[in-house]
Amino acid sequence: MPTDLPAAAVARVHRSLESLHALIYFAPEADEEFTAAGLRPGRMGYFASRSAPMGAVAAGVTTAAFYNFNPSLVAHFIPHAWTLASPADVLAARYRAVDRALGRLLGAEADSDAVREAADLAQRATRDLPAVARPLYAGHADLDWPDGPAHVVLWHAITLLREFRGDGHVAALLDAEVSGIDAQVTHVATGRGFTEPAAKKSRGWSDAEWDAARESLGERGLLAADGALTEAGNALRARIEATTDRLSAAPWRNLDAAEVERLTELGKQLSRTVIAAGAFPPGVFASGH
Repeated sequence: MPTDLPAAAVARVHRSLESLHALIYFAPEADEEFTAAGLRPGRMGYFASRSAPMGAVAAGVTTAAFYNFNPSLVAHFIPHAWTLASPADVLAARYRAVDRALGRLLGAEADSDAVREAADLAQRATRDLPAVARPLYAGHADLDWPDGPAHVVLWHAITLLREFRGDGHVAALLDAEVSGIDAQVTHVATGRGFTEPAAKKSRGWSDAEWDAARESLGERGLLAADGALTEAGNALRARIEATTDRLSAAPWRNLDAAEVERLTELGKQLSRTVIAAGAFPPGVFASGH
């Protein structure tokens, strides 16, 4: 059994693959497929498709699993979405959207040896992962592997890895006593995530709620008056990321260090391709992302 990777390597492989998963939340193909399946155009597809692996769950379950979204935003779409389309129909639409979006963004690379190699490595990394206390990962892990081209298999494998890490990240935030909105505010302050306008809009937080969170974080000594992280704030974010890396190390014990490095290289290569092809609109992510 390979030994644990250094935390930096765990973080690198995650970052190299993240864009390949996240692009589906911005792809026009997703809205088209979800609308064709019966959902309302717009944000409903995001909440329904990401929570569908857990079944026709209530808003509270989705809010608990997603963590950093305003509960009122989640309740605007869930459970109403399940009166319009079943979880199975939403998942089928999601895979069709992935196939189309990655096919468009990767172009000729979609049917490349690089994609097939990355899919094999990523799929192997998902073997026998513990699902206890990881609801989003567990829901996705119970799904059948997609019967489709390698780029769809790769996306599903990356999604398993991403949700496994995400569930661990929620545990790290809880341990640090950082709420959902606090997590957003402090992450924006690092300059490595969403821009502030994008974070507010996508997670459903009002200006007043955001300002109240900043004031509370300031009282805790984590945020300066100008919105920048203090020394204590930077230390807290570093601790959260270190805990997340530790809790998400299990997949990489299925590969040796050279294979993880190879997957990281392939992820970077493919991510550069989709980003150059316009996978993400301008103004969503900070320059340090």
